[in-house]
Amino acid sequence: MVDLRSLEPGCRVNEQLLVVEVDHRAYGEGRDCVILTFGNAGGRIASAPFWSERRSAVAGLVRGDPVEVVGEIRVYRARRQLEVWSIRALPQEQVEWARLLPSVGDVGPYWGHLDRWRGAIAAPRLRQVLAVFYENPEFRAGFAACPASIAGHHAQLGGLLRHTYEVALIARAIAEVSRADRDLVTAGALLHDIGKLESYTWRTGFAVTDAGSLLGHVVIGLLKLARGAERVTGLTERELLILQHLVASHHGRLELGAPVTPMTLEAEILHFADDASAKSASMADALADTENFVGGDLVSVRALWQLDRRRAYRGVSDWGMAGTRK
Repeated sequence: MVDLRSLEPGCRVNEQLLVVEVDHRAYGEGRDCVILTFGNAGGRIASAPFWSERRSAVAGLVRGDPVEVVGEIRVYRARRQLEVWSIRALPQEQVEWARLLPSVGDVGPYWGHLDRWRGAIAAPRLRQVLAVFYENPEFRAGFAACPASIAGHHAQLGGLLRHTYEVALIARAIAEVSRADRDLVTAGALLHDIGKLESYTWRTGFAVTDAGSLLGHVVIGLLKLARGAERVTGLTERELLILQHLVASHHGRLELGAPVTPMTLEAEILHFADDASAKSASMADALADTENFVGGDLVSVRALWQLDRRRAYRGVSDWGMAGTRK
């Protein structure tokens, strides 16, 4: 598998790639083009424009299509692009999907932390609610593969598991200093995104399911939690409502998709932990993407959508450490 991020100008490409984006652009007077963004487990790169006279070469291609691409890396206005010489769609059964989709790698350490924290919860009914999901082999298999988003933060195989670990880690630390119920915060972190398992599909590329489009992962998560709670003996109505509020409010604001805003200390902590994990991952991805910078520039060439239309700065310093090393 070729690392698309490290290819230098002049490098030849003959690879199976995934169509990540299809961008139609019109410039007036009959001048229009299509630009494809290709991806694999080793990054992404945009194509050179397919102008009107070449648009037939990419006719019918949509996001999520696997293709075989032959071409060369070139530079236009200080940015790399893939000049495509030939491209053909591939049958999905001919594709090794693990090579086309980004992955977090070994998920074992994330499971180790989550299972240890879950096992340390003292309240029996709270522990039983989590067991309904986290001791179900089918749930665990899906949770270990599902991305946390299809194009934003943690958009990787296993991204949902990594994001959940990060949210739990951050939330538990805040709960410790704020004297919140750490067990309840932990449970909220493990439950807040369970609806994504039915909101996203990842077996042949990342996409939103019909249920994800029509309901969204927050509503789906509330429904899954309600169904799961029926299997927990003695769980009270108030206890279920407290847990559902954590799921319902974790986006923090109505305009960001939360049905309600946080009304408990634990819900407030969960919201900020979720936001911290998502925003820091997006910033790390933006800084690591060389396509966001021109040459040696330290400030990104444009405002980036994943950073809420902010620019990124990649300047660093060793803060005098070089002189202290022996």
